[in-house]
Amino acid sequence: MKEKLEELQRSIVESQIWKSIFRVGVPNTNRKRVLAMLGNVVLHLHPVKTRKSGVKMRYTWCAGGVTFFLFLVLTFTGLLLMFYYRPTVEYAYVDALDLREQVPFGIMREIHRWGAHAMVIAVWIHMFRVFMTGSYKPPREFNWVVGVILLVLTLLLSFTGYLLPWDQLAIWAITVGSNMAGATPLVGTQGPGSALLKIGDIPLVTSSNDARFALLGGRFVGAGALLRFYVLHCVGIPLVAAFLMAVHFWRVRKDGGISGPV
Repeated sequence: MKEKLEELQRSIVESQIWKSIFRVGVPNTNRKRVLAMLGNVVLHLHPVKTRKSGVKMRYTWCAGGVTFFLFLVLTFTGLLLMFYYRPTVEYAYVDALDLREQVPFGIMREIHRWGAHAMVIAVWIHMFRVFMTGSYKPPREFNWVVGVILLVLTLLLSFTGYLLPWDQLAIWAITVGSNMAGATPLVGTQGPGSALLKIGDIPLVTSSNDARFALLGGRFVGAGALLRFYVLHCVGIPLVAAFLMAVHFWRVRKDGGISGPV
């Protein structure tokens, strides 16, 4: 039993997934201890070696930096909007109108709205550049996965923010989007494989516990969905995105700066 556990541990440590995340491994030698110190983000923010091309403003358009700048703009304008917006069915639509026409610095809502659209475009340009330069290959595959997760979070930020104006366009757009969630494999009532999950004749996935219900907090787009989207848009997703951005930047620097062409 002990030998099997040791073999399993060795296979995990020697796998590409483990090495893409933990470059040094267990620091049980002097060389590994030195590499662990140099790889520490607190003690050594800068990489040991940086290529000259990695610090130049080139044809990459700095799309990643533009995306981060837009994230900061959206965070700042979003905080200001939170002072006036109330995520309830009674006030959401009126507050959205007042934010544009009555509240001082009402332009903040337009900056927030158009900044969100620009961030989605900038992320796609950044991902396209990274893909075309082959930067998803070792040793950057872990950072590529982090970037893909950040792309998904950006789309989720845009999706959850779409409902907050609480007008007809927002309600029906989220209705269509949440219906798509109901077709998620295994966890959506309309998705493939969900009918197989049952005990006897009792299905485990129903319309009251599937992915669509979890997203909306109910069976239709209502007050529960508005509050749930508001919390996800203002707190949950931004915190996760900020944490992954820190990891993303750290790995970019530790990998020698911005990647060049293949």
